Amino acid sequence: MDFGEVLGRAWKIIWKHKILWIFGIFAGCARGGGGGGGGGNSGSRITAPSGNLPQFQQFSTQFSDWIGSHLWVVALFIIVILLIVIVALLLGTIGRIGLIKGTLKADAGAEHLGFMELWDESLPFFWRIFLLSLLVGLAAFIVVILLVGVGIGFTALTLGLGLLCLIPLICVLAVALWFLGIVVQQAELAIVIENLGIMDGLHRGWDVFQRNIGPMLIMWLILGVIGVVVGVALAIPILIILVPAAITFAAAANSEATRLSYTPLVLALVCCAAYFPFLLVLNGILMAYLQSAWTLTFLRLTKPKDKPVVESPVPPAPNA
Repeated sequence: MDFGEVLGRAWKIIWKHKILWIFGIFAGCARGGGGGGGGGNSGSRITAPSGNLPQFQQFSTQFSDWIGSHLWVVALFIIVILLIVIVALLLGTIGRIGLIKGTLKADAGAEHLGFMELWDESLPFFWRIFLLSLLVGLAAFIVVILLVGVGIGFTALTLGLGLLCLIPLICVLAVALWFLGIVVQQAELAIVIENLGIMDGLHRGWDVFQRNIGPMLIMWLILGVIGVVVGVALAIPILIILVPAAITFAAAANSEATRLSYTPLVLALVCCAAYFPFLLVLNGILMAYLQSAWTLTFLRLTKPKDKPVVESPVPPAPNA
């Protein structure tokens, strides 16, 4: 497989059809934890009561007391978080399907992709992709919980020595989950591109993976490096904003000052809020590119370009 052609073609597709960025933003909702919460207080400073405890511990005590008397706020916060998670999963599923359909149509020569066009074409595959992700996630979660429980029990019975024996098992589990992720990626592509059911999609994903394990691993490595490098680059501004503010706040909390200033943290949160729209768009472009590259990889491996047809020479007409 021509990896350069796939990577270059994926970039040309998402650059020409920028509507895919929106579906990339949707897909990014289910791929990482990002969220902002706003909390209010009565002022930018709080007076620390007298005592020998550090001011930050005093603040923690006050905050715990406030939570205890405002349990309805905690319940409302949990409900809001659950709703955000559900919406993120729904948008993430639609986003991945839309990117697959968009890349498929663009690679076939479509000159224009519309948002509602991709949205409508994604809906028939929604529950299949959603249930596939749910089933695989639950299965992986149950396996991990069982292994952790067995590991804790085994470690306790062997007075800690069993932990050394579990390290190879943990490495094997990590590799297995890594392979599972690639197979599920191919299963999603098979379901959307070839219009398969969940189990047929899993079988097809496994078949494509085991038949093309070399190209798959190389593409995973290339896209993994791209994702890590771009992800770190996107996170650097947040670190530049938050780390100095956190250090300043921690130093003020451990000082002898009678008042604790929240100004550095407030300014940092404001800067993060201003950066968030740019982060959202850039992460959407990244997600669109990665999904487009995987879609083209699946297409190139399962539907290679037809070889040119060589016409047989026409024999000359016999002489009269």
